Amino acid sequence: MQSKDPKPYILRSLLLQVLRASRMKMFSVKVEEGREGRDGNPSVGPVYRNLLAKNGFPPTDADMCTAWDVFRVSHEKYPGNRMLGWREFNDGKFGPYIWKTYKEVYEEVMHIGSALRASGAEPGSRIGIYGSNCPQWIVAMEVVSNFIYLVFSFLIWPGAVNFIIGHAEIDFVFVQDKKVKELLDPECTHAKRLKMIVCFTSLTVEEKKKAASIEVKPYSWNEFLHMGKDYPSELSPPQPLNICTIMYTSGTSGDPKGVILTHENIVTCIGGLDLFMDQFEDKMTVDDVYISFLPLAHILDRMIEEYFFHKGASVGYYHGDLNALKDDLMELKPTFLAGVPRVFERIHEGMEVFYSVIKALEELNPRRRAIFHILYKYKLAWLNLGFKQKNASWLADLLAFRKVVKSRLGGRIRLIVSGGAPLSSEVEEFLRVTSCAFVLQGYGLTETCGLTTVGFPDEMSLLGTVGSAFVSSELRLEEVPEMGYDPLGDPPRGEICVRGKTAFAGYYKNPELTRETLIDGWFHTGDIGEMLPNGVVKIIDRKKNLVKLSQGEYVALEYLEKVYCITPIVEDIWVYGDSFKSMLVAVVVPHEENTLRWAHQNGHRGSFSELCSLNQLQDYVRLELKSTAERNKLRGFEHIKGVILEPQQFDAGKDLVTPTLKKKRGILFKCYKGEIDELYKKLSGGRTTSY
Repeated sequence: MQSKDPKPYILRSLLLQVLRASRMKMFSVKVEEGREGRDGNPSVGPVYRNLLAKNGFPPTDADMCTAWDVFRVSHEKYPGNRMLGWREFNDGKFGPYIWKTYKEVYEEVMHIGSALRASGAEPGSRIGIYGSNCPQWIVAMEVVSNFIYLVFSFLIWPGAVNFIIGHAEIDFVFVQDKKVKELLDPECTHAKRLKMIVCFTSLTVEEKKKAASIEVKPYSWNEFLHMGKDYPSELSPPQPLNICTIMYTSGTSGDPKGVILTHENIVTCIGGLDLFMDQFEDKMTVDDVYISFLPLAHILDRMIEEYFFHKGASVGYYHGDLNALKDDLMELKPTFLAGVPRVFERIHEGMEVFYSVIKALEELNPRRRAIFHILYKYKLAWLNLGFKQKNASWLADLLAFRKVVKSRLGGRIRLIVSGGAPLSSEVEEFLRVTSCAFVLQGYGLTETCGLTTVGFPDEMSLLGTVGSAFVSSELRLEEVPEMGYDPLGDPPRGEICVRGKTAFAGYYKNPELTRETLIDGWFHTGDIGEMLPNGVVKIIDRKKNLVKLSQGEYVALEYLEKVYCITPIVEDIWVYGDSFKSMLVAVVVPHEENTLRWAHQNGHRGSFSELCSLNQLQDYVRLELKSTAERNKLRGFEHIKGVILEPQQFDAGKDLVTPTLKKKRGILFKCYKGEIDELYKKLSGGRTTSY
């Protein structure tokens, strides 16, 4: 019997896929209409929710009312599961991962908590955690959840530590051994108010003497652990509205802000993640492993780890050197990877932190490289037709992508999440095609417990967006008239505002800032978003001329311009940052008299305009800006890495400034876009990418 020609069936299947892809799929639901502004109030756009919350926010688990419940229940359900892993340094190298089970961690939490009680800590005492990611960090975190202390976590530039200790009135600090020196530095004057420091490992004799000299009791981790065993204490579990943690985030130009998160914030976020993840075919299991290298004192890593603990899964910590993270990846073989855009740009571009994917491609012979590009385009075409990652092209995965990308991330990666700042469409597409894993973007802030919006795997239409409203919150856009953003316009654009039980309780000891950002229950993020027709959000700008660089750090551009303008060689300066770049650049109008003096001293001749074209002057200006940055103790990401010299003043008939001399940043960017693109290309070594 002659078999039928399969081509008509294949063509019919393709046609159905194309029709399905062409029909717009919605990712959020409108629950309230927008309204025009009146009586001095701005216009607001419609209120959107996640599809799972269409008829109201789902209730949380009755057994999970606090962050302590999350850990307690997992300890009861998964006592023998591996919870926390780390690597020890022996014989000149780091060994394999060593693990503590949920039962072992629970017992350690009880002992450390008992030792705190024995040392005079009471409910309401202020506990600080200062250090890099490690099991002791988590133990200290769980101790605070159990014994109703106020926990303050901070992992920022050293100069802010003194402020935080004083501002938070911290009594006890858990600290990494490498950070002890900063706490005991004479310039950290508020350290004298501490009652005790507990080192994650051990203290040197000199450090113990320094601590004793300012009447601070020093303990190693093991000493404190043994004290707790000798003086056991009873549990004092928290209530949902108790403060769970106060996270200090870097201020835009001033002091850090303490973001207050309650137990209700944390468990609402975890419950929402449960509902969101359950709708997908591939489920998270107790066998999943997360590699932790993003700072635990930042909300993204903190919430991922809380969720992994909720599921009885495992978290392995990197050994502390990002440049050797590839070694941890190969040893741990994680199934889940989270990072900020700069991390994934390194995967894409080939920085030393990860095995160089692009470098690996360049090392292939021309024939194999051509095959890789063909397979890339082939799989991308099927993904764009709506096929799922695992079904788009198993042959391309087998022949190319598993070897070039997935194997270089440990070989078991199932899910990749990017947060902290927008991920470029180019890098996101590359990861979706080559990683053999689900890839999605999310968007959130410390103030929203890390999640405001979240994307979907296997949805290529979401490329370049941050997804739709999270399950446990609702979202709307608000008019920003001074920037020309209208939430009722076409396209609808405005400041992203969030409401729900994941929104923070306020800023610690800063009621004025709390009132400015929390208005009628809506948290004003300061980020400018565009609502796309399919109900997802695209981040397009930052209010008040703040920009978030690709590594997730906020930069206050006007503040930096004020700082850099004091440089003698600078007459005027426009600082530019891009959410898809990790570096700042600037257009500088040199000070004419000082430039002519520099030229005379260095043997250069020519008009002022001609001098501005000299590479030597460009280098000199950049070094002078660096000197100014160092004198003003600016952070590394606030340093100017490249400059463009402009002999004409910004107000010289180009409409680049307002009548009050405020810079028109959009017009400035259009004016210098070509030169900025060339400068960034030069700073990145001239890398260009095509597939």
